[in-house]
Amino acid sequence: MADEPVIVIVEDDPNIADLVELYLRRDGYRPFQAATGERALDVIAERRPRLILLDIGLPGELDGLDVCRAVRATSDVPIVFLTARDDEVDRVLGLELGADDYVTKPFSPRELTARVKAILRRADGSSSSERPQPLDLGWGLVIDPARREVTLDDAPVALATREFDLVHYLAVHRGLALSRQQLLDGVWGEGWIGDDRTVDVHVRQLRKKLGAALHLETVWGVGYRLD
Repeated sequence: MADEPVIVIVEDDPNIADLVELYLRRDGYRPFQAATGERALDVIAERRPRLILLDIGLPGELDGLDVCRAVRATSDVPIVFLTARDDEVDRVLGLELGADDYVTKPFSPRELTARVKAILRRADGSSSSERPQPLDLGWGLVIDPARREVTLDDAPVALATREFDLVHYLAVHRGLALSRQQLLDGVWGEGWIGDDRTVDVHVRQLRKKLGAALHLETVWGVGYRLD
């Protein structure tokens, strides 16, 4: 029981929360529920989860965006937002705050658990016994895939899980113009269901955090290229 990955479900609809918990338990996870933002922060601090499923619309003084801000101030634990169909602005804001992914309601519990597995697999890094070597991109920017760490002038830069995956994928394929669909397939996984503007949001975040050291070019009509 203690070795099962802990996941915190922050959702005020008990029917949704119970259904998600059921599927997570079936897949070998150890879920804990919280129905408000205030309770969520207590459970997260107590349980130290491997991943958080976070509803944006929560009762009380703290909504999901507030919880995300509070968590990101001290932790890079993966966060997946659960959003309603008309919450596009909140979805984008959530990604800018450091969320790793989002799932739109109504969603398939199987799809959700597949997302959880994919994100945790990436967060755990490669299972290969051979340690991948750091990638020196110049201008003081280094990506270390083994440690899942990006440093700029020897100082670590805090990136969300998807942000790291994206910059690493671009670095591995540097010099190539990659379409948004290629980036979604390579980083989010083939069959990912969502808006390809998710890529643009993460690119904006990378540019904001890494500044001029990130020589990431927009290729109009195609996507992006890391020089």
